[in-house]
Amino acid sequence: MKRMVGASLCLMVLGSGCATKQQPPWKPTVDTFANSRSQYVTQDLAECEQLALQATGQTVPQGVRATVVGGLIGAATGAAIGAGLGSPGRGAAVGGAAGGVGLGATRIARSETAFRQAYSNCMRQRGHNIVSSS
Repeated sequence: MKRMVGASLCLMVLGSGCATKQQPPWKPTVDTFANSRSQYVTQDLAECEQLALQATGQTVPQGVRATVVGGLIGAATGAAIGAGLGSPGRGAAVGGAAGGVGLGATRIARSETAFRQAYSNCMRQRGHNIVSSS
């Protein structure tokens, strides 16, 4: 039983570790053809990135927090179900892993989508034509 709970915690930590892996920062694709503000693209990209981060918050800490909370809720639910079936430790392990990974991934995806939308909107409001915001 201790091994199953340990495995569950290990899966939650590994799942949250995936969320903290550094990826190249996402930037919208800007079409500078016939744009009178093309000389400001680099400056506007940097400023809009900072504004989008402020508007949406940091995506990684939210995702890690959601992974831990989801893991705890999943473990408690899994233990309760597992107790009814005669194996609370196994239920806690499975529930913790499923709840943590699921909730964490969902929160990260929502935050990333909001960040991209805010970033693209900022660039458009500064007069840039955005080709792709995804």
